[in-house]
Amino acid sequence: MAAAGLVLLASGCGIRATTVPVDVGPAPSRVSCDTPVPGSAQASGVQGFRATVELVCGSQLVGVERVVPVPEKRPAKDPVVLVAQALLEALEHTPSTEERDAGFTTGVPAGLTAAPPRAGDPVGTLRLSRRPEDLPPVALAQIVCTLSDSEAVSAGPGPVVLGGPDPDPPRSFECTDAVRARPESASTLGEIVRPTTTPTPATPPGPTPPSSKSP
Repeated sequence: MAAAGLVLLASGCGIRATTVPVDVGPAPSRVSCDTPVPGSAQASGVQGFRATVELVCGSQLVGVERVVPVPEKRPAKDPVVLVAQALLEALEHTPSTEERDAGFTTGVPAGLTAAPPRAGDPVGTLRLSRRPEDLPPVALAQIVCTLSDSEAVSAGPGPVVLGGPDPDPPRSFECTDAVRARPESASTLGEIVRPTTTPTPATPPGPTPPSSKSP
């Protein structure tokens, strides 16, 4: 009677009863997203600095504290570019075994490099070896949020100004709660940033020289 009741209930809801087994796949696994404790740079003999790197876990961005090594091939003497390059390389590397076990992944492609701004770029611009709009949304979200977390790269809370290797003007990108929650749907096309020009103050007119009259 119970089985018959289930059939009637299913047919009443518009669902056709079937005896064929349906394979819905394994049950979804839960990831802990527990951030591992960062190691010591002195203990490992690696020259580096502590930073928060944004990785993907559970389809969202989660900050992981790491000791980020300084790049062996230093692309520039500018300390901002040097830190940005180190953070890019940290994002490119495959997460450690401990991080992978906790559910962390990264979508940043290998080979990205950072360069200083071009002539005419706004102050604080970073030029990447690929155009930001050509990067996957998740990868760009990781880069933007990681750079905005770094006090050495970002002067404070606000957008990050990024450009590509071409002469196109740089664009501003902001790490918001929506970007962290759904990085795959983040827009890769930021707003164009124009350099601000300070108007030249007008020279006040000087005193009028007295006119000389002939006696």
